[in-house]
Amino acid sequence: MAKTAFVTGATGLLGRQVIRAFDHAGWTVVGTGFSRATPPSILKLDLEDQGAIETTLDEIKPQVIIHCAANRFPDKCDLDPDGTRALNIAASRRLALAACSRSICLLYLSTDYVFSGRPGEAPYEASSTPNPPNLYGQTKLAGEKAVLEVCQNTGLAVVLRVPVLYGHAETNAESAVNVLVDAVWKAAQDKDAQVPMDDWSVRYPTNTEDVARVVVDIASRYLDADEARVAMPKVMQFSAEQRLTKYQMCQIFAEILGLPLSGMVAKGEDKDAKVARPYDTHLSTKVLKDLGVDVRTMDFTDWWYALLRLLSSGLWLTWSIGSGN
Repeated sequence: MAKTAFVTGATGLLGRQVIRAFDHAGWTVVGTGFSRATPPSILKLDLEDQGAIETTLDEIKPQVIIHCAANRFPDKCDLDPDGTRALNIAASRRLALAACSRSICLLYLSTDYVFSGRPGEAPYEASSTPNPPNLYGQTKLAGEKAVLEVCQNTGLAVVLRVPVLYGHAETNAESAVNVLVDAVWKAAQDKDAQVPMDDWSVRYPTNTEDVARVVVDIASRYLDADEARVAMPKVMQFSAEQRLTKYQMCQIFAEILGLPLSGMVAKGEDKDAKVARPYDTHLSTKVLKDLGVDVRTMDFTDWWYALLRLLSSGLWLTWSIGSGN
């Protein structure tokens, strides 16, 4: 029987990779977007329109929905709290209602920012008590609760928390990791630039290809389990294990590119930051391991070495970072 996956946020950093992973695994996959949708390859779908969601699902008839669409940048969330709640919470509940009423599995992508990240608390288990430090984390946690509540006792809703992501991007600004390459170039070009860079908060950057692979694995396992999925875990977590601050990531990029970092300044904790950031939200992958899911990840330095050496060799102009090649 042919399996069909339905991916929201398919034009985004993770969504594009999820589309590729399902396609590579032999699934029929349909992606949706809104502002960047390009029909017919990516359908345009307004997740605030319940009728449009239901009509689209009835036409596509997927077995699995991967909900990647979200406002995922903490600073942007604070600038548009109503819009953030509408997408991260209300739209997620809407999608869950439509999915569960049609017996469609829903996998909701969430974040490590549901945890406070106070020093000494990590690593966090999937069962650890959430305590988000900012609006982004609060709305993603509320989205988790919404989809699990709507689909309770059905086994149809699953939450997968992930940390900060990097990977093939259309622009570096799509990723809080990729964009650091731009900061390194700026610091290298002007030693007096004094580019400030966080050297306090610990991150576990994870490649979108690894996340997409795990998503396909989870979707397959839950779909194949049929009614037995009621007893399977509802919340899972996936993360790379390499511990890096943003400044340390910049040091890696600079070393690969052979650039100086004299124009960059490492900064400690910013207690006056407009948006609070956690210190360490390392996610335990125990639940996935117990399910038999492969939680290995790409080496951060190796992946970036291959990409940035291509850039520095002058071949960058003939290769698109968003091509997935």
